Amino acid sequence: MTLEFGMMVKYMPYFFRALGVTLKLTAASLLLGILIAIPLSLIKLSKYKGIRAIGTFYTSIFRGVPLLVQVFVVYFGLPQIVGITFTSFQAGCLTFALNSAAYISESLRGGIMAVDLGQREAAMSLGVPYGKMMKDIIFPQAIKSVMPSLINEFIRLMKNTTLISTVGLVDVLRASQMVVSDTYRAFEPYITAAAFYYVLVMVISLLGKQLERWVNKSDQR
Repeated sequence: MTLEFGMMVKYMPYFFRALGVTLKLTAASLLLGILIAIPLSLIKLSKYKGIRAIGTFYTSIFRGVPLLVQVFVVYFGLPQIVGITFTSFQAGCLTFALNSAAYISESLRGGIMAVDLGQREAAMSLGVPYGKMMKDIIFPQAIKSVMPSLINEFIRLMKNTTLISTVGLVDVLRASQMVVSDTYRAFEPYITAAAFYYVLVMVISLLGKQLERWVNKSDQR
């Protein structure tokens, strides 16, 4: 059987629309995940063992349960409990954010612990409030040190968004599946989807390296 990649040209607008959905879902999930991960990382650093146990338990759940199961629990199961129906995008954003927060919080925890203890002691001796110290002194340094981990999480999250196609959201993978249904040819649509994801990963990696260089240069000034 001959390959006919030329037929994919007419489906490119469809793929690019789906690409926009993938990028929006990834960006929204990562942003929400970071917002959840910040207090979660502080919980894990609490001096109280019981509070630390809550953060550890949270992370163990999202590490131990397959991500696809998490998607199904949020999309199909959660509405049964809270009485609110989620769209595919909302369910995906919530699931990926909660999952991502578990991993990001671990990176942030390591980054915070890597900050020189003397800076914290100096801030406390000067009477700097804990919240202000974390916001202005500790967190900026911690985020810089975990920047590579955040870039890797962005890539991991972007690839994991393919799971949301199982509940009907038209992302790049779902778009390729619909092209397969329309053309009865599988190789060309799936290779096209793979190419989209590969280019995305390469672009994110390059932008991440540029961001790391910019951060390192700003530290040297």
